[in-house]
Amino acid sequence: FTGPEDFELLKKYVLYLRELKKKVKVIGYYEGKTEPAVQYSKVDYDFVNEKSFTWWGKPSDHIVTNFVEEPYDIFIDLNFKENTALRYIAFTSIAHFKIGLYKEDEETPFDMLISIPKESGLKAFLREVDTNLQKINKPAKEE
Repeated sequence: FTGPEDFELLKKYVLYLRELKKKVKVIGYYEGKTEPAVQYSKVDYDFVNEKSFTWWGKPSDHIVTNFVEEPYDIFIDLNFKENTALRYIAFTSIAHFKIGLYKEDEETPFDMLISIPKESGLKAFLREVDTNLQKINKPAKEE
């Protein structure tokens, strides 16, 4: 995320998903030693930093290990900054369906790629995710 505004947007999106009766878990990565100064529920959100990974990028923290080993229905990757640790999580997660940002000439673990202009940001990305998921979940019309 680029700041508290993006985190507030994510919290609203999580609430929206919960209203749709979806089980949601968020794992966030922060740089440095100090966790971001944002308010969140420790039940819904976990934060990790470089200490949660070995020097070659493998998780060394139970938070990451538990997250990637949980068979979530959908995994939505919000890693817009090319963070290696978050890429590892995306590749190793055993989620059934993975959604991520389209990046040209890049190996991807995702089942669905969302393409938005780079300057569009998180709000546009989440809007596209929603639009595409609604298309997938739309019941077939009876003939």
